[in-house]
Amino acid sequence: MIRVTRVAAAATAVLALAAAVPGTAYAAQAPGSPGSLSDLAGRAGGLPDGWQISGSGADRRLVWTSPERVPMGGARVEFHAGDRLLGRPEPAPDGRSFRLPLAGLRIGQDADLRVVAAGRRLDGPAATPNSAGTSARVRPEAPLPANPVDPGKPGTYRTTTGSYDLKPVKLPGYEAPVEMRATVVGPTNAPGKRPVALFLHGRHATCYKPGGGEVTGDWPCKPGFQPIPSERGYLGAQKLLASQGYVTVSIAANGINGQDWKAEDAGAQGRSSLVRRHLGSWAGWADDRSGAPAAVRATAPADLSRVMLVGHSRGGEGVNRAAMDSLDKPPAAQDGYRGPVRWKIRGNVLIGPTIFGQNPVADVPSMTILPGCDGDVSDLQGQVFADGTRGISRGKALHSSVYMVGANHNFFNTEWTPGQAKAPAEDDFWPGETADPVCSPGKKTRLTATQQQTAGATYIAAAARLFVAGDDNVRPLLDGTGRRAPSADPARVLTHAVGGNRTPAFLPDPATTVTGGGRVCAQIDPDPKRSCLPPDTRGFSPHFAGWETSPEPGRDAVALKWSRAGAPITVTPARAVSLHGAESLALRAFVPPGSTGTSFDVAVVDAAGKRAVLGRAGVEGLPGTDRTASWWAREVRVPLAAAVRAGVDLKKVKSLELTPRSASGQAWLIDAWGWRPGTPAVEPAALTRVDIGRLSVKEGDSGVRTYRIPVQASGHGSGRLRLFVPDPVTGRATSRIVTVRPGGSEIDVKVPVTGNTRYGREDTRDIFVKAVAGVVVGSHRGGVTTLNDDPMPKITITPAAKATEGRKLVWKVSLSAVADADISGELEFKKVVNGTELSTADIDPRWLERWFGHVPNPARPLSAAVTEGTVSLPVNIPAGKLGVELAVPTVKDTVRESDELVNAQLMMYNDQWETIPGPKVTGTVRDAS
Repeated sequence: MIRVTRVAAAATAVLALAAAVPGTAYAAQAPGSPGSLSDLAGRAGGLPDGWQISGSGADRRLVWTSPERVPMGGARVEFHAGDRLLGRPEPAPDGRSFRLPLAGLRIGQDADLRVVAAGRRLDGPAATPNSAGTSARVRPEAPLPANPVDPGKPGTYRTTTGSYDLKPVKLPGYEAPVEMRATVVGPTNAPGKRPVALFLHGRHATCYKPGGGEVTGDWPCKPGFQPIPSERGYLGAQKLLASQGYVTVSIAANGINGQDWKAEDAGAQGRSSLVRRHLGSWAGWADDRSGAPAAVRATAPADLSRVMLVGHSRGGEGVNRAAMDSLDKPPAAQDGYRGPVRWKIRGNVLIGPTIFGQNPVADVPSMTILPGCDGDVSDLQGQVFADGTRGISRGKALHSSVYMVGANHNFFNTEWTPGQAKAPAEDDFWPGETADPVCSPGKKTRLTATQQQTAGATYIAAAARLFVAGDDNVRPLLDGTGRRAPSADPARVLTHAVGGNRTPAFLPDPATTVTGGGRVCAQIDPDPKRSCLPPDTRGFSPHFAGWETSPEPGRDAVALKWSRAGAPITVTPARAVSLHGAESLALRAFVPPGSTGTSFDVAVVDAAGKRAVLGRAGVEGLPGTDRTASWWAREVRVPLAAAVRAGVDLKKVKSLELTPRSASGQAWLIDAWGWRPGTPAVEPAALTRVDIGRLSVKEGDSGVRTYRIPVQASGHGSGRLRLFVPDPVTGRATSRIVTVRPGGSEIDVKVPVTGNTRYGREDTRDIFVKAVAGVVVGSHRGGVTTLNDDPMPKITITPAAKATEGRKLVWKVSLSAVADADISGELEFKKVVNGTELSTADIDPRWLERWFGHVPNPARPLSAAVTEGTVSLPVNIPAGKLGVELAVPTVKDTVRESDELVNAQLMMYNDQWETIPGPKVTGTVRDAS
């Protein structure tokens, strides 16, 4: 859960990176004019409330501290400067502070420092309800028709519950071993071998103190603390599935959660390794149950050829990667499972998932639950598990999105639910300054914890029945047909889907033309003229969840806007499309949340100009406010029978016409498909797998060495992906389509490294990739990091400065040689023991305000100008310069005084941000009267 309610002041500066720093905290390249981070920190108003630079040596960090604890959740906390990603900080044990290494950070001007998680700002102004085009109107809709088959009804088998705890395992990139613990629920009287459902919880606090209110993110747990049993949070769903004949196992992943902040992929590969470790153990026990734990022997034997994975939050991304790694092996150096794949994944269930890599597995069917009141992964980026599969493979696997109105992120897991959990737990939906009319507890649209858990279990069972058991009778619950499962009542659950028995028809791209009141729009673009939604839109669209870069080509939709009824809007792709064999045309479109009465007459025109009106389709807005991701597409279908009667050539459909029936309005078309009932068999295609690696090199003393960013292409066939290369100066990414083959070197990004004997910082050049067609992407980001191997120049400073009142005390800081990076530090003012110390009353008040944020009243000695911490003047020698001057401006008065003294010491930092104590200096201010 991510929630911060207090408003913090905006910063007046932008941080930019000279290098990206993988490891303990991730930093991304961004543009900016050179300057000193220390310089900004010392300037009044330079860093906003809650921000500071702290620590010394290797712990020198840019730190943001929340006024309240930020609970561990699935969304990644990120530092931004305006709309630029600076890096992903390390969380402190207190749950309030987040720290980003200072190495390579520079200063630019005129943008805000921000803390963001899943698109939501944590340190900024709270959203103002009902602004910028959203509505808080909650109009109840009539219940959907009941599906004849209700998967939420318990089965007839008796069940048993137990657990096992195996020896912890070491995983690549994780210092501490990870537990191999699980809760097993299965049938006791079911015949034969039974299908398996494996659950993986998400990122949550790891440890708690029994009898107290303290939780931590440590691993292993400290003495006096116990692991939070998150794996026991799905017992309701496990028992339902077990009664229907499934062997279920829910695995613990606290060892991943406590360490995944170090992982560049936020733990996706580690979670995959853990899942496959458990499946490998189950495969062995299926062969010989005599050595299996008692909980395994107590239930029916497992059939590993029929496995469904269920992942919650980051567990969703973890099981997606596990399914991918089960089809195509990951690079050996990254993988924590080395055994054979002795199982088959039939489907994935993803609950409020993350997908930071935006790399869904196209050939494994999936159902993604999108909680309408998710306060953690609040941008509902899990929509990418459907949208991101389009065009990647054969398109036979069904990918369903299930929007659950009124559900939050945490309550699907009872161990994350207040009143049910052993450890302290809370509602993740952020309350804001006022009650939310959709999502605040007690509102008609907000589900209780029990209602949410019941609805979640029902739809998990629906996915199992479709993906594993092959029962097409439950498909209408998942594929946008518009049916409900009575067991999930009173939850309002809406669905749409891609894949399955659909054929692609109108998928907007830059070659699509739109006439009569619309335009092709970019889903991800900062330019309001190109973007689908304006920048000031309140709330989110799950379809437009951000990724590594903006703008991001390859993601388009159609924005419709009209001011009178009856004027057709025509959408024409570059080539005619085929709807042959389809029963209906299925459109996915959304309108502003809370809006009503939008409808279109839908027509198609073939290549010969023959036209047929198919029928009328209505689109209603979801219940939503500024705090929800409710700009989500409803699926509407119109039969193609009228086109057949009119003799339209459905093999060559040229254009789609949408004629609004309301006087004015807006809508967004995501895509349109030919639809027919049924669920086709899925056989994974032979795809090329691509993983981007990371290489660290030393710069050397001379010459130019060229390194290639490591790329591994494996698998079969060939495919296309989009390669993004950020500019090392501006941070703006350029992209191109690349065709890749197993073992090939088509992604050949060279990084020249110039050797010299000048001191510098680390420099990182990254790339990232996304699948277009025929490719699956594992590790989507990597690069080359150049390490500095030269000593810092020697630093000297004027030992003594003298000035008369009204003039400046000036010390000159000099380097023995120029450097290729800023050299930063501070002049730390010390208490004067012998003599009279310079008073703040004799210093220019504008200087005091600038560097310390206030003018002390009453006046005090300079070394005591601030009440907490040290009093220091930032030092920054820009790259390419040999020195700077440090000055303390004094003011002239009429009071006769003795000499006033300053004692100080220069403190500098090397490339590891270790403190280098420098020389001590003095200053003397003489009386001018």
